[in-house]
Amino acid sequence: MATDLRDLQEAVRESARVRAHGACTKCAPIQEGVRALDLSAYSGVIEYHPTEFVITAWAGTPVAEVQDLLARHGQYLPFDPLLAERGATLGGTVAANACGPERYRYGGARDFLIGVRLIDGNGALIQGGGKVVKNAAGFDYPKLMVGSLGTLGILTEVTFKVFPKPEAYTTLRVALPSLGDALALLPTLTNCPYDLNAIDILVDPEDERATLFIRVGGLAAGLPQRMARVRALCGAGELMDEADEAAFWHAARAFTWLHAGESAVKVPLTPARIPALDVHLRGLQRRYSVGGNVAWIATDDLSRLDAILKSLALAGLVLVNAQGDPRIGWRRPNPFAERVARALDPEGKFRL
Repeated sequence: MATDLRDLQEAVRESARVRAHGACTKCAPIQEGVRALDLSAYSGVIEYHPTEFVITAWAGTPVAEVQDLLARHGQYLPFDPLLAERGATLGGTVAANACGPERYRYGGARDFLIGVRLIDGNGALIQGGGKVVKNAAGFDYPKLMVGSLGTLGILTEVTFKVFPKPEAYTTLRVALPSLGDALALLPTLTNCPYDLNAIDILVDPEDERATLFIRVGGLAAGLPQRMARVRALCGAGELMDEADEAAFWHAARAFTWLHAGESAVKVPLTPARIPALDVHLRGLQRRYSVGGNVAWIATDDLSRLDAILKSLALAGLVLVNAQGDPRIGWRRPNPFAERVARALDPEGKFRL
């Protein structure tokens, strides 16, 4: 496990442009003239006390390694990190805000990241947050780094709060004639009192029928009763068997549902904006996740999807990259974010 950050700091100071990467599960091609800094050596758990429900690790640590350690103590990362099986690292997960379907219940990485260390554009080592949940002193660097895509600094160390892992899961599958029918049922589910872990809607690109997948986790003894109440709300549906339901949610996190040559594009939105987007996506694989607040779109034509998103004033991020361009879609200028970037990176060394 690497502990000396001086080489990284010096590399930032002496370079005009730099990009950090870990396992490259979400990497775009490094542009000419940009120095690539490999953080995979900065890997390993620094501190973990299961009774405190807090873990600190180097940013280059594989997510899967942390998940295995937590599971041995009956704990997990509730924001449901993506691409763990492909080698995704903690730093890349934070930088890309790569959260899965189960962030629906507890929130995303932003809600669990409580401390960071990072190298800014001047090569200085900065610490924000801490290693205890109630540490609220200073500027909230941890929240700032989530989804920053490496443009504000190089993450070197991260601290997360963790939760007890559900003993068991069950999933209800509800087949519906159309996306409109699924969206009509969505408010009933999102406003229900039954602590749903995930709500995803899949649209069949062949016949445009929709299927709702509703996941509930917790004590095994209580799941049948809880799911019976959810099924009553839906008025229909069938329970998936244990193997099928585990495989379904694994595919959602690992993106094994993509066809060869397809990229997966993440589009933040609200359920109310889904119909206006979906009308342009006929024939494409897509799933509306996190209760309709995130669209995942599979495409082999990023230019076309880029044009669609711009026309609807939506932003898109290519998370699984089969074509090369990591940034598509329209983004509203954020004066505050620009001021923060100038403060942390005055020479623009990390800019995309």
